[in-house]
Amino acid sequence: MEQKITTPITSEVSSKLHSGDYCYITGEIYVARDAAHKRMNEALERGEELPIPIENCTIYYMGPSPAREGRPIGSAGPTTASRMDKYAPRLLDLGMKAMIGKGKRTPEVIDAIIRNKGVYFAAVGGAGALLSKCIKSSEVICYDDLGAEAIRKLYVEDFPAIVVVDFEGNNLYETAIKEFSDL
Repeated sequence: MEQKITTPITSEVSSKLHSGDYCYITGEIYVARDAAHKRMNEALERGEELPIPIENCTIYYMGPSPAREGRPIGSAGPTTASRMDKYAPRLLDLGMKAMIGKGKRTPEVIDAIIRNKGVYFAAVGGAGALLSKCIKSSEVICYDDLGAEAIRKLYVEDFPAIVVVDFEGNNLYETAIKEFSDL
């Protein structure tokens, strides 16, 4: 099924998304990778607030390239999500609702997606230049010293993604493998 959705992604929105759905996302999302996740986790360990509003938040695992003249961002392809797996369950438990990346997730992340009625989307790897055309604005929010790994707030329009793990734990990577191995 094809769906157009708008952030913030709430439980009501995620409960209508099913593994294998093609989605076009419009609205604000945040970019954070390994180093930013580590810093957010350290802030939580110290009892500090997170630098972004985590409730119903969508985080895109991406390392942007420098913007060309007249563009808000350069190539903007997904990075491997598993590198954030040690941090994702905690963020989901704190209210994050959606993640965009590429690759498989651990059982702990999938359990946290189910527990919190979240969703994991995949964006197409290798298509960063095309994906960047959906990004209308980009602003560094914090951790500027991390360069490409700083946390950014993006505004996206019709950003294409596929639901990989839905709120019930249905996993496209597993069902697709089973479907094609039965042929």
